[in-house]
Amino acid sequence: MTNFTRRRFLELSAASASTVALAPGVLSAEEELEHMPWSFAPGKAEHVIMFWLGGGACHIDTWDPKKMGDAKARKPGSYYPAIDTAIPGTQVCEHLPKCAKILDRFNIVRTVNHGVIDEHAAATNMMHTGRMTTGTITYPSIGSAVAYHRGAASEFVPPYVLIGYPNVTRGPGFLGAKAGFVYLTETSEGPGGFSRSRDVSDRRQKRREQLLAKVRQEFTAREQSAVIEQYDQTIDQALRLAGPDFMSAFELKKEPADLRNAYGGEFGQRCLLARRLVERGSRFVEVSHNLNFVNGTGWDTHNDGQLNQHLLIKEMDSALSSLVTDLETKGLLEKTLIVVSTEFGRPAGFDGGGGRGHHSKGFSVAMAGGGLNNGITIGTTDELGMKIVDRPVSVPDLHATIHYALGTNPRKLLFAGDRPVPTTDMGTPIEELFV
Repeated sequence: MTNFTRRRFLELSAASASTVALAPGVLSAEEELEHMPWSFAPGKAEHVIMFWLGGGACHIDTWDPKKMGDAKARKPGSYYPAIDTAIPGTQVCEHLPKCAKILDRFNIVRTVNHGVIDEHAAATNMMHTGRMTTGTITYPSIGSAVAYHRGAASEFVPPYVLIGYPNVTRGPGFLGAKAGFVYLTETSEGPGGFSRSRDVSDRRQKRREQLLAKVRQEFTAREQSAVIEQYDQTIDQALRLAGPDFMSAFELKKEPADLRNAYGGEFGQRCLLARRLVERGSRFVEVSHNLNFVNGTGWDTHNDGQLNQHLLIKEMDSALSSLVTDLETKGLLEKTLIVVSTEFGRPAGFDGGGGRGHHSKGFSVAMAGGGLNNGITIGTTDELGMKIVDRPVSVPDLHATIHYALGTNPRKLLFAGDRPVPTTDMGTPIEELFV
């Protein structure tokens, strides 16, 4: 996309103003930018749960298997055999058998691509914000943009929860603290800052809140700024989140033992918690799956990390399939879009240590539920998964698909100060998923 500047926006606005004066019915500059040039209807999803496979998951060893390779002989190809799925003609890796059986609830987008190859942080930023980094503006993440547009479905839960370590690429950028995330790194309890000490009674808590309210009122009467206003709003939200509606989400032991076991270990419990959060009204939940201790490297499978990559894939298979069926049982799958994303894929060739490098010119993102036209696979890569053969999908297109599934105009203008910024980098939703 051409970098859309404040000056260009003002030029268009001035031109449009004079045109509209002469010709009623002509679109203004803002309306023209926000116009959606497609005819298919938006989706009706209400929540997003995004799995983040930090490190760069190999597409040809998961969602887009190819002919078998040989790491020892340095023969390019998949590391594992492929198996059939519930979608005729679509195969996945043998270590995804549980997902394979219910793949008709999924969509695999096999041709996501971008131009960032060598740097994990830059590629992670691209996949979260849909844009390259710049020295003049910090763009919001997809989670923050969703939180900004849709808010939480309940005032007693945060709109955006990050289950993993915080990072600026997940942040609100110019949207400010209101579109930020609440994060936690384990599932056994909620964020410590929201938990009241056992020594503090309801009566004592009430007195504290009354004193805080007086201090806030006196301070804001003297001082006014956007930063103070955001901080004041954060205090309000923190007080609400300390209540039982949000904190009860972390009581995973109340779930049936067989369900908890089906989800699996710590990553699986994160996914179960994500379901409990969207039940209570959280709009966007990111669940990180980069637990390096499982195979030693996480999804960044250079060298020996490749040898035990199957442990990660199996863990994801159990957690993801359980989440899909659990949401379906509770009548939430149509309302909840699951997205399985990563910063880039891996090339078909093996490095000297038996692992793989980085590949961003065509890789896979899986989706499930969300009221989409599930059961179809988007795009094709060549015989080794190195080049896109048909239906390329840019990162802005992927983000546009997520927003449109939620009923949001992916070209809706946001403003960084007085600078107009479209919600996505002029992305277009994947039409096949909506018709």
